[in-house]
Amino acid sequence: MKRNQPEELQALQDTIYVIGGKWKLPIINSICNGNKRFREIERSIPGITTRMLSRELKEMEMNKLIKRTVYAGPPVLVEYESTEYCKSFGKIILAMIQWGKEHRKYIKSA
Repeated sequence: MKRNQPEELQALQDTIYVIGGKWKLPIINSICNGNKRFREIERSIPGITTRMLSRELKEMEMNKLIKRTVYAGPPVLVEYESTEYCKSFGKIILAMIQWGKEHRKYIKSA
């Protein structure tokens, strides 16, 4: 049975759009490891700027990967958490981590 290549290409492009880029997976990893507040997330990801983190969090919220909750203050408290939808590709992230480890070993041994 021949696969629908344009449909597969579109699905791949959609996936890359949602989780692609330098920062989205590290942000998801940080949140899934218990960092819920903006500064906690920022401190856990070396090299990310405040502006970039803010932009990525907004985009990830728009794509329903994270949920932003604001608690009335004082002081006002904002927390981020991964959604069930985000957790649905947890196995993919773990597979990517494993592949990355194996790739690094392969390149170093070559």
